[in-house]
Amino acid sequence: MHQEKRLPRNGKEGFLYGSLISTMTVLFMSSFSAIYFAGGFNADVAWGILKMIPIMWIIVMIIEPVIFGRLAEALTDKLTHASDSFNSKILFRILFTVLGMSAAMTLIGDIVSNGFHSALFSNWLANWPRNFVIVLIAESLVIQPIARLVMVKLHEAQDKKAGIVPEAEAGLKTEVL
Repeated sequence: MHQEKRLPRNGKEGFLYGSLISTMTVLFMSSFSAIYFAGGFNADVAWGILKMIPIMWIIVMIIEPVIFGRLAEALTDKLTHASDSFNSKILFRILFTVLGMSAAMTLIGDIVSNGFHSALFSNWLANWPRNFVIVLIAESLVIQPIARLVMVKLHEAQDKKAGIVPEAEAGLKTEVL
């Protein structure tokens, strides 16, 4: 039976996969936003980033699987077929997850860093489109591929430890005989 090596196979792997994606995304966006809004990088900006990352990571690790991951999965299932490629399904999943998470985290990030204020929703309207595009590009081209590579390497190590021969090698052995 062929198992997908690029995605988690159980809850523990799912937590690792989600943690990798969340950590890289939170680190990237917290750093980007802090530097962008501060106009440069200095010790105060670095300290602000370090204080914000754990808070944002916890928030992301709660709302992604509970709300936006489920919505993204449901929308992806509605818009794709069983015969569609892995890449088309993962791109839909990334698009829907980033759409929801960027909208929520733009608002939450402003609240965490500046508290509730009168310009909260106007800031959100101004910042969310930029955040959406930046995170969509980062997730699609860098963050998700790194997390999937980690899953592939993890599954290859597990298969090797269990003595499972990869399908490509099994095909080569059959052809040689």
